[in-house]
Amino acid sequence: MSQVRSLNRVILVGRAGKDPEVTVMANSGQQLAKFSLATNEGYYDKNSNAWKDLPTEWHNIVAWRALAQKVEKGVGKGDMVLVEGSIRTRKWKDKSGQDRSTTEIQADNIVVLDRRKDGAPGGAPSSSYGGDRARRDAFPEAEGQGPPPYPGGPDGDEPGLEEDPF
Repeated sequence: MSQVRSLNRVILVGRAGKDPEVTVMANSGQQLAKFSLATNEGYYDKNSNAWKDLPTEWHNIVAWRALAQKVEKGVGKGDMVLVEGSIRTRKWKDKSGQDRSTTEIQADNIVVLDRRKDGAPGGAPSSSYGGDRARRDAFPEAEGQGPPPYPGGPDGDEPGLEEDPF
């Protein structure tokens, strides 16, 4: 009889869709950071001799404890971020008692690869660690895509209408 092993490991590189939301859990005092991450893929179409973009994929990222503090201080909307972690699906009940589920990436490591450029002359990156987030450029990869589906459910519910156990 052979031993079958499995692996739940995710590595994503994309742009933060919004500034992280950081909260402290009332029952445990643990810090929690949540943000959305957009990834893009595409291919070269030989028939049309042009690059074709596939739709943007949105991922819900969750970081706990010290990593949440790192995210709060160092990640901003539009930053290119590498996220390592695992896929988690939580089940919960909304205010009306309906069963819901949310799929998230529980981060083990987050590395900021490139800061979103602000309005600095010459397109220079922001001089402060977190950047002037109020002046950041629009998020071009998501243009025409609408807001990220986070924190709403995976079934496209309007964000924030249902109560999440966080």
